[in-house]
Amino acid sequence: MKTRIIIFAAAVIGLASCKKLDVNPPDKLSSSGFWKTPADADLALTGLYGTLENSNAGSFSPVLWDDFSDNAYSQNSQGGSQQSLIAGLTPTIGGYVTDVNSSVYTAAYVSIAATNSFLANVGKVLTGDKLNQYKGEASFIRAFDYFLLAQTYGNVPILTADPVTADPKAKLTKSNREDVLKLIESDLDLAIASLPDNKYTTGHVVKASAQGIKVRVLLFEKKYAEAAALAKTIIDAGQFSLNSNYAANFYKPDQRTSPEIMFSIQFQAPSVPQPFPITILIIGTGYKDLQGTQDMINEYEPNDPRKTMTFFFPGDTQAQGWPYPNTVGTPGVNNWTVGFYPAKKWLDPKSIDPQPGMLDDQDYVWLRFADIKLMYAEAQNEAIGPDASVYKQVNEVRARPGVNMPALASGLSQEAMRDKIRHERRVELALEGTRYFDLRRWGVAQQKLNGFIQNPLTPATKTIYRANFDFWPLPQSEVDRNSPNLIQNTGY
Repeated sequence: MKTRIIIFAAAVIGLASCKKLDVNPPDKLSSSGFWKTPADADLALTGLYGTLENSNAGSFSPVLWDDFSDNAYSQNSQGGSQQSLIAGLTPTIGGYVTDVNSSVYTAAYVSIAATNSFLANVGKVLTGDKLNQYKGEASFIRAFDYFLLAQTYGNVPILTADPVTADPKAKLTKSNREDVLKLIESDLDLAIASLPDNKYTTGHVVKASAQGIKVRVLLFEKKYAEAAALAKTIIDAGQFSLNSNYAANFYKPDQRTSPEIMFSIQFQAPSVPQPFPITILIIGTGYKDLQGTQDMINEYEPNDPRKTMTFFFPGDTQAQGWPYPNTVGTPGVNNWTVGFYPAKKWLDPKSIDPQPGMLDDQDYVWLRFADIKLMYAEAQNEAIGPDASVYKQVNEVRARPGVNMPALASGLSQEAMRDKIRHERRVELALEGTRYFDLRRWGVAQQKLNGFIQNPLTPATKTIYRANFDFWPLPQSEVDRNSPNLIQNTGY
């Protein structure tokens, strides 16, 4: 992978992007002729965001991560989720886990290499506040990449040097997880200090984007008091609020004006469509890649409208958003697997009769204000117990206009409140890529996923989850290439 990363880093500035950065960068640029003017920094920054969009980085889509959990099912096993759940994780399983072209490992390190190259060179053409801001944006992206690696694989190599000048024959070795997390926090702290304290409107990350991802990192590290304090800082700043239209967070054009979205990977059809069209993955001809399990459906409380905003149900018509004209939703028809529930969240309600070849451009939303409020509640409850502020944040998420769920009962114990917060995270953030990581950091993934029956109609088919699955195996091709320096994760 080392050679491939170096080649990519030299050409990364040629990637297209849809953000309000520069939507028409050159197709390819030579590194030797680059870094001459401030405009080059704009093109290179566009390229950095492009590393989160390109077709080999499906792992940067939050949409399909729920397929690895008890929330959803993938008939087509997009990303290798179904294979890993039924057969178990191995160092050669492919997909998101170990595929040489599309694994989380490869995609993250390609992005990291591009970021390292940017950070090493941007000072040649920028100075002052603009230089600081651009470094802040790049540092955020690198922290985002490394946190995805740390959550997924655990101990991973730390690379911070410009890959263009690095020794291509050098063999990688794993760093301590503590050192990886220190780098993540350091990069996020730099981003927090350098980014503008604005709303998130242009595709450029802002201060609160970095703060919000750092709250996730602190929760992962079980630094509950610090996580609560930082989440409270975001809440008290008042830059973000809950969208009065819950469903509108997940399709255009409403996504771009939502007061709730704090970080997303943005697309713009036809120039930069999604590499994995959501409309087709969810329900279009030939795919069955995101369908809710009965266990997920059972999690919703009676009359919780988020259930019908997130999934289709038998008998749904076009009035309920069913996208096929003159038909009703029927299990066994239109790629609806009997025993599951096709995803409605992320589906543009304007989509009619979706077919292969459609160019989707719904943004991948990675961080919403509702998540900040629920992370605050979780961290504060773990730090000191269910005080009034914990109730306030959970109840405000439940009371969002259009959701209007009743307030939690008073007098809950810390353990009972923990269960309520975990429930609320599951239903509020369903199909947004948080559930799998939540189960693992809570230490309950084996309990929930080992022997889990995805479809009650086929009870003999059960999922496999062993304790060592809390961290995925490194791709065996990388272990072999860097032997004996790079050692496989325990249990594989």
